[in-house]
Amino acid sequence: MSTHIGAAPGEVAPLVLLPGDPLRAKWIAETFLDGATCYSEVRGMYGFTGTWQGRPVSVQGSGMGQPSMAIYVNELFASYAVQQIVRVGSCGALTEEVALRDIVLASGACTNSSMNQQRFHGLDYAPVADFGLLRAAYDAATARADVTSHVGLVFSTDSFYWPRVELMKPMAEHGVLAVDMEASALYTLAAQYRRKALVINTVSDHIVTGEETSAAERERTFGAMVEIALAAALG
Repeated sequence: MSTHIGAAPGEVAPLVLLPGDPLRAKWIAETFLDGATCYSEVRGMYGFTGTWQGRPVSVQGSGMGQPSMAIYVNELFASYAVQQIVRVGSCGALTEEVALRDIVLASGACTNSSMNQQRFHGLDYAPVADFGLLRAAYDAATARADVTSHVGLVFSTDSFYWPRVELMKPMAEHGVLAVDMEASALYTLAAQYRRKALVINTVSDHIVTGEETSAAERERTFGAMVEIALAAALG
């Protein structure tokens, strides 16, 4: 039993879908999993385990940002022997080539976070997705007529209300598709534990055009992303 999850041994599946919002975790479990039961309500950060096509899947909320997410990912890998984590979250588009509600499959992550700077003593580490999961998610996404998907870099920031938005311009000019708050730390931790990880984000707002989705949409929708995640990990 871990400090922040508190589940008993065996209650967490080898595959975990990882939304930031605990209410989105609840919605995913109720919408997509059979027989889902809640294994954790610690700090209101819900965790559920059920089955998808007869195979066990857990959904765990992780909060916003890399520091919060890293707590849950460390415990999932270290205390529950989780083998695959697929983050299903939201991101902000940095280029007009990416539209609101498009799906971004994060092949790798840039960051302004100090977490990896501290870990690697100032050296630049390039955290990347598991290729098998990325390839499977790409195949699942491109097979759907209702989804526009993109594969590329994201920028993982520690600040949602970042005062230097203009610094995103050179990132976009160098191929970064979107900004999120989790991918860099997740990919680094997966590498540390020798586990598999992928970040699948739906575009919830657009840095260039100013478009955005509502809080209710971010909590309750984005179902295609979840189906792609499940197909990639278990299909």
